[in-house]
Amino acid sequence: MPLAHRRLLLACACALLAACSPFAPPPAASLPAAPAAVPAMQAPPWQQPGVRILHIAPQESLLTITVRRGGALARLGHDHVVASRSLQGVVAPAPGRAQFRFRLDEMSVDEAGLRQAAGLTTTPSADAIAGTRHNMLVRVLEAERYPWVNIEARRTGDREVLEADITLHGVTRTLQLPVRIEESAGGRQLQASGSLLLKQSDFGIVPFAVLGGAMAVQDQMELAFRITARQELSAPGSGASPGR
Repeated sequence: MPLAHRRLLLACACALLAACSPFAPPPAASLPAAPAAVPAMQAPPWQQPGVRILHIAPQESLLTITVRRGGALARLGHDHVVASRSLQGVVAPAPGRAQFRFRLDEMSVDEAGLRQAAGLTTTPSADAIAGTRHNMLVRVLEAERYPWVNIEARRTGDREVLEADITLHGVTRTLQLPVRIEESAGGRQLQASGSLLLKQSDFGIVPFAVLGGAMAVQDQMELAFRITARQELSAPGSGASPGR
């Protein structure tokens, strides 16, 4: 086939992908609407008087999820990083318990610094990012129906492994969560970090795909977190709900 014809076919394929792409910019009105007021997180059963409670500092905490492209036309797509900077919850160091959550519709998509930190080399356009956010919230995660991701963790016999109940898309899975924990300020501050691999299908999620799977998102996703929690000065040692 002459080179000119091959180039023409490639251009047509790219135009088709642009028309069917999961990254096409959607109407803003189709995104889930944020609630007028966010209800306070209910205190867990183990949050009892006398148990020292640390509250997660969202401005100093970060949770990221990296999803990677797949399919025969993967080279035409992008890997993506979504992030939450609005974690809310509590940690009880003595019994080794933690409970926190975040809203899906508050997650950012493809922050430049986070893409660089994850080693992603492509640069998606603003339209691609908008399309990714739309499909993530509406078509994949059904964020209007399942707006929250909830995680409850407890210490096991291994200090560097927590047992975590992760609820996503209305499905709860119990996983072993490797974690590094550092306490400071006389136990009044804690930092925890770690990562693990998850599968979307384990939570009843169908990974996004178009063109019969030729352009798709891989089932596996990489979750990483860095959480700071500290004792609130306004209520030292109290078991009050964070109320955020």
